[in-house]
Amino acid sequence: MDNRPIGVFDSGLGGLTAVQKLIELLPNEDIIYLGDTGRVPYGGRSRETIIKYARQDIAFLTSFDIKAIVIACGTVSTTAMGEIENDYDLPIAGVVLPAVEKAVKVTKNKRIGLIGTVASINSRAYDRLILERLPDAEIFSAACPLLVPLVENGRINRGDIMIETAVREYLTPIKEQGVDTLILGCTHYPLIGDVIGDFMGGEVSLISPGAETAAFVAELLEKNGISAEKGRIATHRYFVTDSIEGFSSAASLFLRQDVRGEVSKVDLHNF
Repeated sequence: MDNRPIGVFDSGLGGLTAVQKLIELLPNEDIIYLGDTGRVPYGGRSRETIIKYARQDIAFLTSFDIKAIVIACGTVSTTAMGEIENDYDLPIAGVVLPAVEKAVKVTKNKRIGLIGTVASINSRAYDRLILERLPDAEIFSAACPLLVPLVENGRINRGDIMIETAVREYLTPIKEQGVDTLILGCTHYPLIGDVIGDFMGGEVSLISPGAETAAFVAELLEKNGISAEKGRIATHRYFVTDSIEGFSSAASLFLRQDVRGEVSKVDLHNF
């Protein structure tokens, strides 16, 4: 048994989709979440900058004596994972592999759609892993640079003309290819899952990287013998690099619980 916390980070709010599932699956586990809201989004940054930010995020989380790291950021998982995963003596889980495994499992016509940030799509990390497992798969991808800023500004609801227009603009070419599976290659995107699902249609399976990663982490903890003691009361702490108020309000909505007293601001330049 190991009651040390799990460290989770993302560029902003999106990683909360992974946290929500972690809380559901692992109710005994302490979680420390870092949302780098002052520098969101990461998706348009250079690879060097993304790696720098990821190292600062991890340096902050490891100051809490965590037992595992969850990179709940599609951009970091696709762009920086190979650069940093062997630099830390901790289990590290990204969001790419779990999502790929699920997509390969559920697709029937082997036509898989993928949306993500510019950096994630350009890395072709998803493509490589899909084709390793399903060599005859056809992958249709689109970079969606406006989706993260819209989500971060609360434009997530059905009927919101801005988010619906952006989704239609980005996803029409993918829908026209007849995909039966769509990987939401950024942890922000499940927050607009209803809008995406309405547009793509009920016959298309949406793969949420946060949900799949949470299940992967549960197996990882069990495999390494570092699961927390059952029956204990877990704590969840949240850190941001910008406004506490805005994050607290949104986090409380997405996590379905009040987190206002559990959010603190941090300056990552010290790490």
